[in-house]
Amino acid sequence: MTQAHLVLADGTVFTGASFGATGTTIGEVVFNTGMTGYQEILTDPSYAGQLVTLTYPLIGNYGITKDDFESRRVQVAGFIIKELADFPSNWRSEGTLDDFLKEHGVIGIQGLDTRALTKTLRSAGVMMGAISTEWTPEELKEKLAAAADYSQIDFSRAVTTPEPYVWPAAGETKFKVAALDCGLKYNILRRLAALGVEITVYPAHTDADTILATDPDGIFLSPGPGDPDLLGDIVKNVRTLSQAKPTMGICMGNQLLGLAYGGRTFKLPFGHRGSNHPVQDLETGKVVITSQNHGYALAEEFDDPDIKVWQLNLNDRTVEGLKHKKLPIFSIQYHPEASPGPTDSGGYFEAFVEMMEANKKVPA
Repeated sequence: MTQAHLVLADGTVFTGASFGATGTTIGEVVFNTGMTGYQEILTDPSYAGQLVTLTYPLIGNYGITKDDFESRRVQVAGFIIKELADFPSNWRSEGTLDDFLKEHGVIGIQGLDTRALTKTLRSAGVMMGAISTEWTPEELKEKLAAAADYSQIDFSRAVTTPEPYVWPAAGETKFKVAALDCGLKYNILRRLAALGVEITVYPAHTDADTILATDPDGIFLSPGPGDPDLLGDIVKNVRTLSQAKPTMGICMGNQLLGLAYGGRTFKLPFGHRGSNHPVQDLETGKVVITSQNHGYALAEEFDDPDIKVWQLNLNDRTVEGLKHKKLPIFSIQYHPEASPGPTDSGGYFEAFVEMMEANKKVPA
């Protein structure tokens, strides 16, 4: 096996073996605590620009299948695991993880101490890093020092759809929704389509007037990668769109909605990435276990008095959901579409449909 190095911005060096593609890649090093779902993680646009570490030790054991893609391509900048399974065993498997990453040009490193790496990130916070099969650790440190920081890059432009497209409803079309694609996952579209929703997906920076001219029944604000503070033009559009139509936001969509109504965001020390995060609905007291993937969060204060926090993370008390007191608007910070993760919160898609139905019955 080819030797590979992982170098962190603080100078820490991990040495392991290469899998997937060879070469050099730079990105923000993060960790995910989920036990399954590596293909969904690899193809989740919210991981663009990141070197993703999986804390579960054996990865690749059930192979790869085309049905588990969450976007049109692999999105991660690099992949870090403890041990690669060479011989997957699952009736759905169509190939190995190693071959999959080679095909998509993604560099992986295995055989290092992912527990030690995770503890480093938990203590010091996520940081930039580089994986290479061709440079020494000292050379990698120089390249890393010259690289742009993750927080300086607008990744929405890299992951968004280049052109609008339509995802048809499964069966009769009951509602038409306009989705702003800042990093949309396919399972969101599948879940909405199953409820009779036809979704037109727009590039992230599409002007609000262009979208409203089509008179959709609702607006959906997608997840996505990067710092939401870089997306000022999208925030303005979100304000206009949500004032005009019933609106639901997920993850980045929650943050964009908060910013549109006078909130602010901040970077979490090591983010929320995994499938076991407890969230409480403050209105009902109900707690659900959620799938999460984000490095930024909303502060609880908003300039607009009509926005309220209605869900909190029980691990660190960060904001997990917003509602407007007067308009049909709500958002959540986690992933009700799962893929991967628990399905406790899946009912929010039905809540969005019910909100659009109620809005249709209101006299003009």
